[in-house]
Amino acid sequence: MKVLLVFAHPEPRSLNGALRDVAVRELEAQGHEVRMTDLYADGWKSQVDRADFPALAPDTRFKPAAASGEAFAVAGLTADVRAEQEKLLWADALILQFPLWWFTMPAILKGWVDRVFAYGFAYGVGEHSDKRWGDRYGEGTLAGKRAMLLVTAGGWEEHYSPDGINGPIDDLLFPINHGILYYPGYDVLPPFVGYRVDRLDEAGFEPVAERLRERMRTLGSIPPIPYRRQNGGDYLIPSMTLKPGLETPGASGFALHVDGAGG
Repeated sequence: MKVLLVFAHPEPRSLNGALRDVAVRELEAQGHEVRMTDLYADGWKSQVDRADFPALAPDTRFKPAAASGEAFAVAGLTADVRAEQEKLLWADALILQFPLWWFTMPAILKGWVDRVFAYGFAYGVGEHSDKRWGDRYGEGTLAGKRAMLLVTAGGWEEHYSPDGINGPIDDLLFPINHGILYYPGYDVLPPFVGYRVDRLDEAGFEPVAERLRERMRTLGSIPPIPYRRQNGGDYLIPSMTLKPGLETPGASGFALHVDGAGG
């Protein structure tokens, strides 16, 4: 497989840096081709602004989605954004690696998503009618590819359990897994999460590293999270609500959008 790893940590000598190296070495040992985007090392511009759309007339009101779509349609996005889109099209699998900061991804990685997942590329794709609401949530530009999160957290695993104080890790990562990765079509794999990383010593690192090696060995075979497809018959269109009677017993909230959750 061809794998793109997008790395979002400011310190290459960090635990995240060590885990990145473990992942890349194992992927290459398995014969996969790996490319990497190191956002901090590259000085990635995270904010969306007028500078992203050079053809936009100075006196034109700036509407980000419209400007994004118009620029994408004529290959007018900036070179850094186009380069990342080309990597995504090249890759069979995407790994987003980041530390969990304030219950989400670092701003620089969100900025990568904001700029790279342009209108016409990752959203605003496909037919919108009373039968379809675009090619999204299981369909779209990136359908047929795999994606996963490689995340580190300072808290204990118990803190992120179903009854943990921080909330279930699957719920915290749902907006990224479902709303960013599944939306443009990726098959989203269960996340790899390392816990209590701020207190991890060399002896504690090796079990985490071996667990990550095993995940990299199964990157192409592990079953994805069974999210419901938007246009697969489970939702009413255009209200986009789950059809009555499809609720899995015991499921609520985000889990309603996972086929078989809670069963």
